[in-house]
Amino acid sequence: MTSIHGMSRRDRRGRGLRGDLIPVSVPAYRTRAEQFDDLVVATVAQIERRWEKQLHGAEFAVEEVPASDPAPWEARGVPLARLFPEQAGHPARIVLYRRPIEMRAPGRNDLDRVVHAIVVEQVAQLLGESPSDIDPDYDERSGG
Repeated sequence: MTSIHGMSRRDRRGRGLRGDLIPVSVPAYRTRAEQFDDLVVATVAQIERRWEKQLHGAEFAVEEVPASDPAPWEARGVPLARLFPEQAGHPARIVLYRRPIEMRAPGRNDLDRVVHAIVVEQVAQLLGESPSDIDPDYDERSGG
């Protein structure tokens, strides 16, 4: 019998856990945060195929929520992402904020579209290009 801090890992009838509550093949097996990370990775990979050389060294990250105080140059409200330009030996970094983005997108298809649009806009800002240069389908996919 295995115990952790004095707690038994078996139920009262002496049986252990029977297995995972959710099978690996079910979408709910991965948390919403993990699914969001996967979506961001897939979107970045798609954009990097075309812009690999220009994005070399750039970092992409996901955080739950932004810091409470916006930067002085940012519009008031909750940012969906931030670009931190390259400086003092630190690579450029694009950070997406998962919870505000999820609030903006009511469904999975909407989330795909919103994440794609945000990544395209941030990469465009980083490279000094227009979003439609980064992704020719940008206007169509972003709904704008």
